[in-house]
Amino acid sequence: MVLPSGKVVAIKKLHRLEAENPTFDKSLKNEVKMLAEIRHRNIVKLLGYCLHNRCMFLIYEYMERGSLFSVLSNDVEAVEFNWMKRMNVIKSIAHAICYMHHECIPAIVHQDITSNNILLNSEFEGFVSNFGMAKFLDPDSSNQTLVAGTYGYLAPELAYTMVVTEKCDVYSFRVVALEILMGRHPGELMTSLSSSQSVMLNEILDQRLPPPNRLVAKDVFFVAAISFACLHTKPKSRPTMKWVSQEFLSHKKPVANPLHSVSLWQLRN
Repeated sequence: MVLPSGKVVAIKKLHRLEAENPTFDKSLKNEVKMLAEIRHRNIVKLLGYCLHNRCMFLIYEYMERGSLFSVLSNDVEAVEFNWMKRMNVIKSIAHAICYMHHECIPAIVHQDITSNNILLNSEFEGFVSNFGMAKFLDPDSSNQTLVAGTYGYLAPELAYTMVVTEKCDVYSFRVVALEILMGRHPGELMTSLSSSQSVMLNEILDQRLPPPNRLVAKDVFFVAAISFACLHTKPKSRPTMKWVSQEFLSHKKPVANPLHSVSLWQLRN
């Protein structure tokens, strides 16, 4: 939508039947509440809203490229989305989630970090969006909840504990990071890891792109290593997003071996 000022914005609108559905209504109001508390350059900005019973909509800054999922699904855009841009998006997502977990009081858990909820602007910068399922963590509560999120990105512990923690977002971040490296959802890889130990890192990278140059290869190696560190089924064994974010800012990244000489077994261990 183009405003009279010429500014282009995105509108999320609930149609009448949706507005009468308590689930949709609650999600939209939750998103307003969350985004009113958040200020980070890599979290999509809420510019305005209307919560009238018969007319409910949110106004956001416009993201020209749409979702990360749509970019990875388009061969032309996926090639333009080169390794350097991909690494920058992963870092941006990490910094945004770190902000929610460690700088917001109380901490905020997004609960639905997916490639559909990461938006890209014209320069392929990444922004976390869709806070309809987000939750403030209460230190005096068990933080139990109904399972919310998207299949394929959910932390495994939610199936039996239903306890939301920051480590749920860490797991989802790891899935998205691998998705960016591979150019597709890593579901098949995740279910066959035990039989994929001899697979080399370069074999799982998005084959639509040329191999990363030496400068970017160091970041690719680091992202892959972090992604597998976030793989632990035990939440306490996963790193925090603060650690991940700080490691991205550090210049002391491990020197990567040639990617064709690094196996998935080495990354996991």
